[in-house]
Amino acid sequence: MAPKAYWGTRKVNEITDPALRQSFLEGMSHVAATVNIITTDGTEGRAGVTVSAMSSVSADTPKPSLLVCVHHLSPAAEKIVKNGVFCVNVLSDSQSHISDSFAGRRPTVDGDKFSCANWQAMSTGAPRIIDPLVAFDCKVTSSDRLGTHHIFIGEVEEIFKAEQGSPLIFANRAYGAASRIDAIAPSEAVEAQSGSVTVGCFHTFGPFLVPKLLAEMNSDSGAPKVKLMEGDQRTIVAGLLSGDAEVGLLYDMNLGDQLESEVLASVEPYVLLADGHPLAEQSEISLDDLKEEPLVLLDSPPSRDYFLSLFDGVEWDPRVAHTSSSFEMVRGMVGHGLGYSLLATKPASAMTYDGKALITRPLASKLKPSDVVLAKKTGVTLSPEAQAFTAFCRQTFAG
Repeated sequence: MAPKAYWGTRKVNEITDPALRQSFLEGMSHVAATVNIITTDGTEGRAGVTVSAMSSVSADTPKPSLLVCVHHLSPAAEKIVKNGVFCVNVLSDSQSHISDSFAGRRPTVDGDKFSCANWQAMSTGAPRIIDPLVAFDCKVTSSDRLGTHHIFIGEVEEIFKAEQGSPLIFANRAYGAASRIDAIAPSEAVEAQSGSVTVGCFHTFGPFLVPKLLAEMNSDSGAPKVKLMEGDQRTIVAGLLSGDAEVGLLYDMNLGDQLESEVLASVEPYVLLADGHPLAEQSEISLDDLKEEPLVLLDSPPSRDYFLSLFDGVEWDPRVAHTSSSFEMVRGMVGHGLGYSLLATKPASAMTYDGKALITRPLASKLKPSDVVLAKKTGVTLSPEAQAFTAFCRQTFAG
C-alpha cells in the first residue's frame, strides 16, 4: 500500500511556525515512553530501528491493534511497507545497548545491527529478540505518511511476554527505569501524625550517617520514632513532594523551588584506589594524573552528574570503564583493580565487602564540595516529631 503524505488538504511537511515546532520538541522530550525495536523481515529483507512512538489502538477489534511511527529515512520504513509485517520488541531496562545499536549510537563489529542480540522469528516472520520484556507480532493494516514519519497500524497476530522485568524508559533525552510508587496507606498516614516521622535518606551516605543519628536519638526517651525511606535523589525528592516523607537527608543538587533546605555538612570529593595502585604512592592526586586511568563511576543521580562535572575544567574526558548505582559495588570494583573512583562519602572501613584493601587520596585541586542538607517541602510546617528530628540532626552534625 502506498503511504499518503497529506493530512486533510494540507501538506504536512509545511512548517508554518518554527518556534512552535521547537517548543513541541522540547515539550515532548519530557514525555516518558518505552523504548522499542521495530523489526521486519520478508521478501524485501530484514531491517530494524529504535523508536519510542508506539501505542495501543484498540483491544476490541477482531484482533488487537497498535501503531508505531518510523522515520521515512530509516531503511526499515520502506521494508515494513513492502513486507507488510513488523514486530514491536519492547526492551527491558537491562537492554539499552540494543537500543543504542539500532539507533546507530553503538556500531557492532560486523556492521550488522542484529548482531547485538539473539533472535527468533515470530509467526509473521518478523524477528523477535529472544528475551524482550514483551513483543507484539503484527500485520500491517494501515500505512500513512505524516510529515517525516510513517504511521503504521498493525493487527496483532502473536504476543510474547517475559516472566519478569521492568521497561526501559526514555525521557528528558536519557534512558531511565520505571519504579513503582505506592500510595501511603491510611493507617500509615494516621501513624505518621502520632509519634513518628518518615525521613527520606539518600542511599549512599545513609548507612554512614543515619545509624549513629538514630542511636543517639534512642538514648532520649522523648525522641520520636523514625521511619526510613531510602532511595536515590529522585525517590527522596518525590517522597517529600508527595508527603510520603516529611523531611529528607540528601545532597543539595537540583532540588528546585518546591523544596527548602539547610546545609548540615559539606563533604569534599576524593579519589578511591586499590591498595598497591601506583597513584597511591602520592599524597594527593590531580585530575591530570587520572587522564589515562579507567574510571568506575557511581551512576546514581545526582552523584553521576556531580562527579563528571569535576572534569569540566580539563580538556579531556574521563575514561568511564564501569558504572554502578551501588556504592559498595563501586568500591568492590575499585578494590579488584578495575579502575579508580571519585566519591564523597568516606566509610570508616578501608575494605571492600570481599576483603580487598582500599586507599583514599585527596584531590590536589580545590573542587566544589557536596553539601548534605536537611530538606522539606516549601511552606510546610513540620510536625512536632519532625521538628524534634531536625533538632537532633543539627546537634549531631554540629558535633
